[in-house]
Amino acid sequence: MVSKNTICLWFNGTAQEAAEFYAATIPDSRVGAVRRAPGDYPAGKEGDVLTVEFTVAGIPCIGLNGGPVFPHSEAFSFQIATSDQEETDRLWNAIIGNGGQASACGWCKDKWGLSWQITPRALTDGMADPDQAVAKRVFEAMMTMTKIDIAAIEAARRG
Repeated sequence: MVSKNTICLWFNGTAQEAAEFYAATIPDSRVGAVRRAPGDYPAGKEGDVLTVEFTVAGIPCIGLNGGPVFPHSEAFSFQIATSDQEETDRLWNAIIGNGGQASACGWCKDKWGLSWQITPRALTDGMADPDQAVAKRVFEAMMTMTKIDIAAIEAARRG
């Protein structure tokens, strides 16, 4: 059953491949129903995978194989909170190592063009510190990073 509120992500024929990668990589993720087109459509033929129901970190999604018309952009991203450097590295390396690309401040893109923020809780906690000088140091440290380095974030927090 589809959730009342579901994120629909547009793919160019690769929704099932992406959903399977997310399910294998991101905790609390899985692939659900795969629906095939009952007839030809502008981006495919009868029998092609049209939609894939999947969950990413507990968030219900549908991948729609709609063709190349609407590529992904940074205007939408998944933000995944990580507990430690090992989890941060594992997720970051999985996305980058599977044809993705690194960006700045913990952001990266997967090979399908979806943006991800691999965000250690140490970073969000540090930026939320009630001492504005601490929050500023953490923010400034983050601004120099590609993948977030928790030890460097914690050192910035301590001053």
